[in-house]
Amino acid sequence: MQNNRNYIIAIALSVLIVFGWQFFIMNPRIEAQRKAEQARIEEQAKTAPAADQNAAAATPGTVNGTLPGSTATAASGVDRDAALAKSARVVIDTPALSGSINLAGARFDDLKLKEYRETVDPTSPIITLFNPADTKDGYFAELGYIAGEGAGAAPGPATVWTLAEGDKLTQSTPVTLSFTNESGLTFLRKISVDEHYMFTVEDTISNAGTAAASVAPYGRITRYNKPSTPSVYVLHEGFLGVIGADNGLTEDKYSNIEKEAVSNATATGGWLGITDKYWATALVPQQTLSYDSRFSHFTDGQPRFQADYKNSAVSVAPGQNASVKQLLFAGAKEVPVVDSYEATYSIPKFDLMIDWGWFYFITKPMFKMMDYFYRLVGNFGVAILLTTIVVKLLFFPLASKQYASMANMKRMQPKMEELKAKFGDDKMGLQQAMMELYRTEKINPVAGCWPVLLQIPVFFALYKVIYVTIEMRHAPFFGWIQDLSAPDPTTFVNLFGLLPFEAPTFLHLGVWPIIMGITMFLQMRMNPTPPDPTQAMLFNWMPLIFTFMLGTFPAGLVIYWAWNNTLSILQQAIIMKRHGVKVELFDNLKGLFKRKPAETK
Repeated sequence: MQNNRNYIIAIALSVLIVFGWQFFIMNPRIEAQRKAEQARIEEQAKTAPAADQNAAAATPGTVNGTLPGSTATAASGVDRDAALAKSARVVIDTPALSGSINLAGARFDDLKLKEYRETVDPTSPIITLFNPADTKDGYFAELGYIAGEGAGAAPGPATVWTLAEGDKLTQSTPVTLSFTNESGLTFLRKISVDEHYMFTVEDTISNAGTAAASVAPYGRITRYNKPSTPSVYVLHEGFLGVIGADNGLTEDKYSNIEKEAVSNATATGGWLGITDKYWATALVPQQTLSYDSRFSHFTDGQPRFQADYKNSAVSVAPGQNASVKQLLFAGAKEVPVVDSYEATYSIPKFDLMIDWGWFYFITKPMFKMMDYFYRLVGNFGVAILLTTIVVKLLFFPLASKQYASMANMKRMQPKMEELKAKFGDDKMGLQQAMMELYRTEKINPVAGCWPVLLQIPVFFALYKVIYVTIEMRHAPFFGWIQDLSAPDPTTFVNLFGLLPFEAPTFLHLGVWPIIMGITMFLQMRMNPTPPDPTQAMLFNWMPLIFTFMLGTFPAGLVIYWAWNNTLSILQQAIIMKRHGVKVELFDNLKGLFKRKPAETK
C-alpha cells in the first residue's frame, strides 16, 4: 500500500528539510547572552603615538585603541619586509612558529606557522598569522599598561622596550624586556613560549619612587581585514570569548561589530580573541584580576577590528614589587593542543575556541574516535570509513527495528491491497481499517522513520568535524583526493580533467559525488517506487538532487555518505532476508528498463 512504500520518501523529505534549514536558512550557532547592554562606539580622535600615550595617562579608565604610526602609512600598505626592518626586534624560532617581537610596544606583529602551508603544494608559502601595523594586512597583539595616579608614563603602543636578557625566543630560552619611566617605575617583562602556540608574558613592576603608583594592565588584538573566504552558516568566524569563568561562550560576527561595538560586563577569569576557520588569537588576562572587555570596529584613520580588555588597577607601594601574568594564544586550532591548554592553564572552556556546533556532545567524541583511527592507520579518509562502521554498529539495533518494521509492512501488503479494493473511494473507512490492521498485527507504520531521523544529528556532527577541524585540512585520501576538507577536484564537465578547462561552479560534479549519487539511488531502489506520481517523481529525482547538492561539499563528507549508503544497502538486505522478505533491488532495477505496455483504449 501507499504507506508501506512512502516511509522512505518521508525520511528523504525530513533529511532534505533539515538539511536546508541547517545549512541555508538558520544559523546553527546560539548567540551567547551577554549581561551588559551594548554600548555605542566612542569616536576616536586622530592622534600621534606620543599623544596616544599621554591620553592614556590622562584617562586611565580607557583602553586606547588608536594605532601607532600615521594612518596614511598604514593605509598605503608598506611592504612587509620594509615594515619589519623599521624597528628593533627579538627573533621567535620554535618548532611551530617563526617571526619576531617588535620592541616598540613589545608587540607581537610578525608570526608564521611553520607546519601549515597555504595550499596542498608542499612548496607553497607557510601560513602568515601576524603582520605589522604598517602593512595593509595589519594583524597583531599587544599587552601594555594604562597609567594611573603616581605612575608616570606607562608602557603602551609607542614605548620602546630594551632587551635585557636573551637574544632569541625559543621554547627553551625565554627573553626579558625592560622599561623604566621618569617616576622610577621599572617594568621587567619575561616572555616565554612552548613548543606550540602559547606565549606566557610575566611582568614584574618595581617602584623605586617615593609615592605609590597605580597601573592597569590591558591587552588588545587588532586586525585590519576580515577573512577573504566567504562566511558560512555552520562556522563562526569573528570575535569570541568566555567573559568570566562561570559564563558561556560569547560570539559576535564582524558584521555585527561593524554596526555597533559590544562592551561586555566586568568579569573575572576567562579569555577573548578573534577566530578564523583554522587559526585563532586569544588573550587570557590574569585570572585573579577583574577586567572590562569589548569587541569593536574603528573607522578613524585605518579601519580595524579590535578585541581588548582592561584589568582593574594594580597598586605598587614605594620600594615594593607587583607581578602580572598574562597569556597569548596565536596559532592553529589543533584539538589536542587547545584541550591541553584548557587543562594546563585552567582556562575556562578554552576548547570552545573550536566551533563544535549544536551537537557538541556528539561532534567532539566523533572527532576523538576518528583521530584514534587516524593514529592507527595514518589516513584520515580510512579513519572516516572505520568511524562510519562504528556508527553503523551503534545504530544497528535501531536499523534492525527499522527494516523489521518495513518487512512487516511488506508482509501485510496483500491484506492492504484487499482493503483498498474493499473500500474503494471511501478514504475514511480505508484509513480506519488500516489502523485496525496495524493494531492487530502490532505494526507501527512510522517506526521505520525514527531510526533514520535520529541519525541526522550524527550526519551534521560529522559534517562539522570534517569542515572545521584543522586536522582534516589538506589531509589526503587516495588518488586524486589530496584534501578531505575541500570538494572533489574532478568534474564530469571536462571529462574529469581530460579536457583543458575548468567547469563552472554550479556544474562542478566530481567522481565521489557521482559515486554517492549512485549508492543513494541503489539504496532507494531497495524499495518499490510509490504509486503516487508526485511521490514517485520525488523518489526518482532525490538522488540526483543530493548528488549536485553535495558536489561542492568537502570530499570527506561525500566519501562518508557514499560508504554509509553502501553499508545500509548490505545491512538492509541481510535484515530483510532474515525476516523472509524478498530484496527487490534487482527487480526494481530491471523494471526501469522494461517497456511499459501500451494503454488499451
